Amino acid sequence: MQPFFDLLFGFVTFIRNFLFLSSIFVPSQPFFFYLKMNITIDPHSGFCFGVVYAIEIAERELKLEKPLYCLGDIVHNNMEVNRLRDEGLIIIEHKDLKNLKDSKVLIRAHGEPPETYQIAVKNNLHLIDASCPIVLKLQNDIQYGFHEMKKKNGQIVIFGKEGHAEVNGLKGQTHDTAIVITHLTEIEKIDFFRPIRLYSQTTMSIEEFLTIVELLKERLNQVNPTGVSDFEWDDSICRQVSNRSGLLQEFSAKYQVIIFVSGEKSSNGMFLYQVCKNVNPKTFLVSTREEIRCEWFSEVNEVGVCGATSTPMWLMQEVAQEIRKFSN
Repeated sequence: MQPFFDLLFGFVTFIRNFLFLSSIFVPSQPFFFYLKMNITIDPHSGFCFGVVYAIEIAERELKLEKPLYCLGDIVHNNMEVNRLRDEGLIIIEHKDLKNLKDSKVLIRAHGEPPETYQIAVKNNLHLIDASCPIVLKLQNDIQYGFHEMKKKNGQIVIFGKEGHAEVNGLKGQTHDTAIVITHLTEIEKIDFFRPIRLYSQTTMSIEEFLTIVELLKERLNQVNPTGVSDFEWDDSICRQVSNRSGLLQEFSAKYQVIIFVSGEKSSNGMFLYQVCKNVNPKTFLVSTREEIRCEWFSEVNEVGVCGATSTPMWLMQEVAQEIRKFSN
């Protein structure tokens, strides 16, 4: 029997040693093979001039005097908001404004409705207006169109996102009577037997806006076969923003992997992220460098980094630096 026990003992020892060695040499995590990567940041990405203007004003005012209040997030990017908070910027909501007195308040690039300016006068608030010039022009155009439509029993229609800060400011020019449509199906809100003036939030898709224009023309021709309708539209979309779509499509096609950097609050960011992903399925959305995943870069040697009009260049540079850790 002894040879049998020796053989059994030897077999058990072999299995034990095999399992031990396996635990050392077999990785518990998937193995990724990293190549030397070329990482390119899109030169067209980053803040639009309206956001740059607002942030420059905020930084200048913070150096002169604190506190400085800002009505809503100065930009839809938590990282940039937190950076300015560290410098002394205090973010408040509209409900807070009524109780604030004798203070400096920054109006961000999105603009504000007339009510905000009325409260400022009443509460002795020093408003520092960093509204985007394109938004201010649009507000004036809508206000003029609103007075014209009142005389004709007409309607102001805004292509935009209900509840968005810019749209709130635009609706305010019409005493909140403007009709807001975001999707084609919402044109049923419009009375096609009354005059119509159509405008757009500055950051919407130009293609979708023109589609709505044509759809409204078709409906008007249906209700008025003579072809005589009181319908005018104003293409108020910012070209610096709308042109990003085409540029990002070209950029996304050049690289194996695209890292799109944006805050999730940014409607522009979510739209442009989808533009990139439609061109390049290996497009990944991150808000911070900590969200980078190593498995995205296995056997990849060309990476593109881009972002929204609310994404600071310094954040895209941080993300690119993080990616370099996976480059051989």
